[in-house]
Amino acid sequence: MVPLILELEAPMDRAEAMEILVAAVDRGGFTAAAVHLGVTPSAVSKAITRLEQRLGVRLLERTTRRIVPTPAGQDYLDSARRIIGAIDDAEAVAMASGGRPQGRLRVNSGISFAMRQLAPALVAFGAAYPDIRLDLTVEDRICDVIGEELDVAIRTGPVTDERLVARRFAEIRRVIVASPAYLERHGVPKRPADLARHACLAITTTADMARWPFREDGQLSQITVQGPVRIGTAEGALALALADLGIARVGDMLAAPSIREGRLVRLLPDTHVDDPIPMHLVFPPGRQRLPKVRAFLDFVSARFSASPWRL
Repeated sequence: MVPLILELEAPMDRAEAMEILVAAVDRGGFTAAAVHLGVTPSAVSKAITRLEQRLGVRLLERTTRRIVPTPAGQDYLDSARRIIGAIDDAEAVAMASGGRPQGRLRVNSGISFAMRQLAPALVAFGAAYPDIRLDLTVEDRICDVIGEELDVAIRTGPVTDERLVARRFAEIRRVIVASPAYLERHGVPKRPADLARHACLAITTTADMARWPFREDGQLSQITVQGPVRIGTAEGALALALADLGIARVGDMLAAPSIREGRLVRLLPDTHVDDPIPMHLVFPPGRQRLPKVRAFLDFVSARFSASPWRL
């Protein structure tokens, strides 16, 4: 990253000004940006004021609670992020011969994997690569890796964007589960057809999530389940199952800890079709040449290639 040496009245290059502005917006204020950058809040305020004066346009709307980019400020901010990222990448490429991974690494992941698997592993990653600054966004949506200038995204399921390189690193299998308390009250389903008499918790992300596949006597069939609650996420379905509200079909990555602890019981394992779901690391072509990206790809692949949540 561009070195930041800021005196209150010292001249400042454009990259430094951009970095200060981005830090102020990303950190939600001048004080937090100052702590992040190692300067005083007044230095951040004056730097942004000088930048606005030089450009002749207001970039930020300031209130007592937060700062918000103006329309012109948002346009400038978007360009500043691209430029700072390009500087980071240029420096990383220049140092590639030395093999020292460093710089800001922009990663996107879905919520479940990020919170349950990736976050606990980041202690080891940080210890192995102390010069990498991880910028992790966590959300359940298919982000535009190239448009949002990410280094790596972690995707569950097939990758259809032909602009991206995809590296498969793990697999999730779905399981059907319910709590012991629910089963005590309503009985244990012995055959797939028994699910018609149970409260099944359908996930609404796609239409087929309410159709659960089974194989009996060599024949593949699907049962459309229904119950008192339909919910938009697998995390939500798991929480409802743990609250004794019904039977859920979720990934083993989510359910395995509760099954091992006895808080959930796996149902119909002999007939249920578990629908293996691949997990991929996706990135723009050539990005893996950057030491920081290569380090993250190799770390995640090595850490999770055995699908450690497997039952």
